[in-house]
Amino acid sequence: MIDAICSEIELRKEEIKEKVETIYFGGGTPSLLTNSEIDQILSTIHQNFEVIENPEITLEANPDDLSEAYIFELTQSQINRLSIGIQSFFDDDLKGMNRAHSASESFKCLSTAIGSFENITIDLIYGIQNMSVEKWRQNLQYVFDLGIPHISSYALTVEPKTALDTFIKKGTYPPLDENLAAQHFDILVEETAKNGFVHYETSNFGKEGFFSKHNTSYWFGKSYLGIGPSAHSYNGIERSWNVSNNTKYIKALEEKNLPSENEILSIKNKFNECIMTGLRTIWGVDLKRIENEFGEIYFEHLIKSSKKFIDQDLLIITNEIKQPAFEDKVTSSKISHNDQILKTTQKGKFLVDGITSELFMI
Repeated sequence: MIDAICSEIELRKEEIKEKVETIYFGGGTPSLLTNSEIDQILSTIHQNFEVIENPEITLEANPDDLSEAYIFELTQSQINRLSIGIQSFFDDDLKGMNRAHSASESFKCLSTAIGSFENITIDLIYGIQNMSVEKWRQNLQYVFDLGIPHISSYALTVEPKTALDTFIKKGTYPPLDENLAAQHFDILVEETAKNGFVHYETSNFGKEGFFSKHNTSYWFGKSYLGIGPSAHSYNGIERSWNVSNNTKYIKALEEKNLPSENEILSIKNKFNECIMTGLRTIWGVDLKRIENEFGEIYFEHLIKSSKKFIDQDLLIITNEIKQPAFEDKVTSSKISHNDQILKTTQKGKFLVDGITSELFMI
């Protein structure tokens, strides 16, 4: 697999002309990699692309993968950021979500990782049934007490044919409650702000200097190259994705063939994606950019479809590039070409996915 990944990198060296700023070992089980395998991949990247002097290099891992010995090994590699899938600090939550690790493993790996890496992010899940408000607050307090500088937090969702899906259908686990998730989300926003975190994207909270550079690049629509089975790529014009089957992936690369499909993005696709990613961030959607890149029809569509959400205090238009003070509301009657940034209000943050879907050009 490592050889196939390196072959794909070599075959695609002409696809990115700008300097590589971030490298992310994610998906699957990247924590199975040894230092020599990490070095092999990174060396191949450096041989085929121009890389900035100090790129952000992240490795995803679960707590049960991060033994003291492995964390020490990673400190000797070029990895400079860890993304750890904690999900919850309580064993009953982890069992309900069918997670392999325990709460004690989470605390153990974090105590070691914190002493070895400055840049750490953890995942937390909210909206878990039977998780009280007090319990959710305690989850967050553990993060604050440990000094973790970044949190990615998502509402619990049920994917078809998963263990959780089966538990709910059998009645051994209660169905999800959107009101509970909304309550947890409000607490998350409130408590992270109190503790010096910036809510810079719907699901991401970071202290100054610790925003995810890699994920931020996605939200700004930068080109990226996805290497490996199931990986997706984007160059501003088209999107491509690799075959998910490992055997097919390796066989294709052994024959120097790229195991991928692609689609050319329509102007409608690009507009919808711009709205979707922009509204999830504190930087919002630049209305001047919409008018310049997509034209008057798309601009007018966005203004018209945003009106009801502005009236409901879910969206706001502001000249401020930074997150606006939400008490400075802008009414729909004040919309003009001189206003620049469309954003969600505090009230609209939790509902952003539903809002953006109604702003899409169909």
